[in-house]
Amino acid sequence: SSTSIRVEAIAELGELHMGRKSIQPTHETLQHFQEQAREVLRHPYLEFIEEERMMLAAAFEDIIRRERYTCYSCAIMPDHIHMIIRTHRDFAETMIEKLQYASREILIGAERRARTHPDWGGPGWKVFLNTCADFERVIRYIQNNPLKARMPAQKWSFVSEYDGWLPMQSKRQLRADDKAS
Repeated sequence: SSTSIRVEAIAELGELHMGRKSIQPTHETLQHFQEQAREVLRHPYLEFIEEERMMLAAAFEDIIRRERYTCYSCAIMPDHIHMIIRTHRDFAETMIEKLQYASREILIGAERRARTHPDWGGPGWKVFLNTCADFERVIRYIQNNPLKARMPAQKWSFVSEYDGWLPMQSKRQLRADDKAS
């Protein structure tokens, strides 16, 4: 989610690309890049082990319950998180910030991370979904993410089954489309 490269050693690894590339690099290309990047990073590259993933889940559950968010899917991977949370009184950026802060604090409190280590490396990536088909497709993608990484399926108590909810704008558009046809 960076918009600029401020460290020369990292800039030498390649150009900055925002967003998803139309042609994705191969797994081998990504692996080679990550190996090179690890050598020049200021902080060690850390992955979440199983026990830490459980800690993250506990932090997420606390925030989701306390703030009354509705989470439709979540995958806690060794090096990233996927989550669908429906819109709420809080902006998406605020929800991400609360989830990142709580999960970071639980890891620091358990002495799993140094306070100086930037666990999340940025403000997160948000995508807005507008149709039931979008929600269902992304939920399947998130559910399959651990399986593709040869991890067991994940079931979290803070995840609610998708109920067909749509943002208000989409509902109005769908009704207008129905009347037009």
